[in-house]
Amino acid sequence: MMIQDLTQDAIALLKQLIVTQSFSSEEDKTASLIEIWFQKYEIKYQRTQNNVWAVNKHFDEGKPTLLLNSHHDTVKPNSAYTKDPFSAIVEDGKLYGLGSNDAGGCLVSLIAAFTHYYNHENLKYNLIIVASAEEESSGPNGLNSMLSVIPKIDVAIVGEPTQMNLAIAEKGLVVFDAVLTGTPSHAAHPNDDNVIYKSIETLKWFKDFKFEKGSEALGDVKLTVSQISAGKQHNAIPADLSLVIDVRVNDAYSNKEVADILEKEAPVTSITPRSLRLNSSCIPVDHDLVKAGIAMGRTTYGSPTLSDQAVLSCPSLKLGPGDSTRSHSADEFIYLNEIEEGIKIYVELLNRVII
Repeated sequence: MMIQDLTQDAIALLKQLIVTQSFSSEEDKTASLIEIWFQKYEIKYQRTQNNVWAVNKHFDEGKPTLLLNSHHDTVKPNSAYTKDPFSAIVEDGKLYGLGSNDAGGCLVSLIAAFTHYYNHENLKYNLIIVASAEEESSGPNGLNSMLSVIPKIDVAIVGEPTQMNLAIAEKGLVVFDAVLTGTPSHAAHPNDDNVIYKSIETLKWFKDFKFEKGSEALGDVKLTVSQISAGKQHNAIPADLSLVIDVRVNDAYSNKEVADILEKEAPVTSITPRSLRLNSSCIPVDHDLVKAGIAMGRTTYGSPTLSDQAVLSCPSLKLGPGDSTRSHSADEFIYLNEIEEGIKIYVELLNRVII
């Protein structure tokens, strides 16, 4: 199948995805658009809720399986947009629109690459494509829900904007809710246990705290107090103060280890993780996928941003067209030539590994 034709069809699909609202858990219409692609190319597919997936025509249970995954849900557009986020505007080689960069360009490029190899016989790896839902919200009906539905996977390429460089590791995420308590009182009276004043030292502790173990690929664990709230009226000192702490976990720690350390060390009354399931991920640098990418001139790095890699237990590589710094920004865009390059690189990378 001609790569040029697939590329033009992929760009056309991306434009359709942009003009179709697909906020997390509301992706039914974009799922239907992806179904139309598979129907056009006579690819046998299945749909599980808003996840659309398929395996290569000559799937062989005796071979290892490589997952190709990206998502078709989006965040909601922010108020700083100057262009219609649902208009798929092309200007100066850029395709503007919500989800164009994160992660529509990656998704359509992976779908095109899967389509290219769908009918191939005697592949070294089986291929599975999953166009998944609810990535942006880490929802219950996204890729995590598909792992018990699709065949067992041995390795994965997760499509997120990396400028087609190789994100060989990705930080995990744990969000903590913490409570600091003090003595409530009338604001007019002395109070040596004012929880708001106590929080100054607590915030300094969080600001200065360092986890001991760093990572070559992902650097240090990053801890950030991202929310704080206390009090309901001007003349009453509150009994407690709430904090939210965002922790980006490197591959030197499990999420459980990070939670245990903070529960023991943090100078708060209580600290509770919301979830421990969004783990860090990595792939060995000597894996065939990574070696093939390096041989093609792609660079490796560790990614600070979270993706559906977090729900995978197999080695996974994050790779895709576009630039992560454009994600969730106003007037989001992707260059059309990034999609063209992305498809070519995906196809060549897979050719080096599965043919």
